[in-house]
Amino acid sequence: MRRRRIVLGLYADAAGVARVRALLDGEARRRGVRPAWQEARGAATAEDYGYLADQWAAENPAHSPGAREAVEVRAMFPGSLKTWRTLRTATLNGLCPPGPHVCEIPWSAGL
Repeated sequence: MRRRRIVLGLYADAAGVARVRALLDGEARRRGVRPAWQEARGAATAEDYGYLADQWAAENPAHSPGAREAVEVRAMFPGSLKTWRTLRTATLNGLCPPGPHVCEIPWSAGL
């Protein structure tokens, strides 16, 4: 099987990153997949995902960002294209429910 990956840019604190990882991990385990994880932080990540901080500030003007920062989370796993699509769709739907809302954890999905 081919090695697949799901890449998510987040603007979150440690608890938010753990929540996103748990969401994706739960979906993966239901399908018999065990992802390997990587996280990136720092100046380059902040530059790549700085617009997520702007989104959070615009949607939460009266709140302090606290410990939130730009984080890139990568989940890598062996699987079919169908499995990748299913996991990616389930994860994105879990992050962003249908209808108007304010995202608790602003995110961006890469390929």
